[in-house]
Amino acid sequence: MSRPPSGRPSPRTAARPAADPAPRPSGTRTIPGPRARGVHHVLPLYNRLEALHRSLHYPALASALAAFALAGSGVLIIRLVQRQTGTTGLLVGLGLALLPLPFVLGAVAWLNQTARVPLRHTLFCLGWGACTATTVALLANGWASDFLVAHSARGETLGAEFATPLIEELCKGAALLLLLLPLRRRRRPAAAGADRPGDGPDAEPSEPLPPVPRPRADAPPTVPRIRRPPAALPYLRPTVPPHGGGRARARANPRTLAAGLVLGAITACGFAFTENALYLGRAFTDDQQSRLDSISLGEPPTLRDFDSTVHTFVLRALLSPFAHPLFTALTGLGLAITLTTGRRWLARLAGPVGLVLAISLHGVWNAAAGLGTDGFLLIYGLVMVPAFATLVCFAVWARARRSRQPAAPDR
Repeated sequence: MSRPPSGRPSPRTAARPAADPAPRPSGTRTIPGPRARGVHHVLPLYNRLEALHRSLHYPALASALAAFALAGSGVLIIRLVQRQTGTTGLLVGLGLALLPLPFVLGAVAWLNQTARVPLRHTLFCLGWGACTATTVALLANGWASDFLVAHSARGETLGAEFATPLIEELCKGAALLLLLLPLRRRRRPAAAGADRPGDGPDAEPSEPLPPVPRPRADAPPTVPRIRRPPAALPYLRPTVPPHGGGRARARANPRTLAAGLVLGAITACGFAFTENALYLGRAFTDDQQSRLDSISLGEPPTLRDFDSTVHTFVLRALLSPFAHPLFTALTGLGLAITLTTGRRWLARLAGPVGLVLAISLHGVWNAAAGLGTDGFLLIYGLVMVPAFATLVCFAVWARARRSRQPAAPDR
């Protein structure tokens, strides 16, 4: 074969990409180490769950699958509760558990005026907490309790104070992950005046582009398929203050923080409803059996036969209707800060710290139940009341701060 004339590269050589990358624009530098991999190396689990979420391209299909899963878990949890309480106990427990629910949902709806979380998301969180989270937590708590009792003399105490808070908060926090993941990625704002990829201090190092094949002359014209990048949820969009120059750092706005509180609290409302129905139905069944035993012994029935039901109702429905919403609201607040803040150290710490605080406060609350009346009232006054007051003040601040900001339309 004859060699091609000098000055003209052969077709094989022309189709081969160059070995050296294209020169980088001036003013940029290579970012070494893990920083070049993007911000998602902080939470690698988000990438895997994000890929699963992206596989559901059709919203109708995702909604149908979510409704089917919630309905299946709802039927299962009703069956599990009915086995422990009986049919009469189940109906009584559901009726008594409904009494404090409007007040808690009303408080969450008041805060949602600041967050403006869509109704479909609140219904999903409510159904997840009432059906899926309680089903998984009920089964996992039983297995963990049996394991700890069989291998430790203090297995019952360890299960109530450590295993149960961990399992329940993880089950409730899973709904927040599924809803917060449509944010897709935490986008760091580029520097002012950086209009091209590769400009600005936060730009990733450019890579050599593969050669674009030339279309054939007889090939039909094709329209390129452009896929729009996923947009952030409106209520989880960070605020980027305008700057004349330098680096613009994103920060979480009051709406974002209120959205984390609303998502966590509404999930816990559903969880608390089903849990209250279980405990109240079980207490009513025990009281009913005790009353039948007293009648068989010839003792006249009295109102004191239902002391256990009244005590459970006062403890769970009157004194602590906001206990579970308080715990999970901390998890939602931490995740909202993690996904929207522009500070790397805060993004690493906010989510885990919020979950740890929720688990710790839940464990303290469960431990207070075994300290007697005096110990319970002490923990209630020194821990639960200040924590709840702090959360209420934070919600009022977020609402007042949001009302002073100009309203922006949701994209």
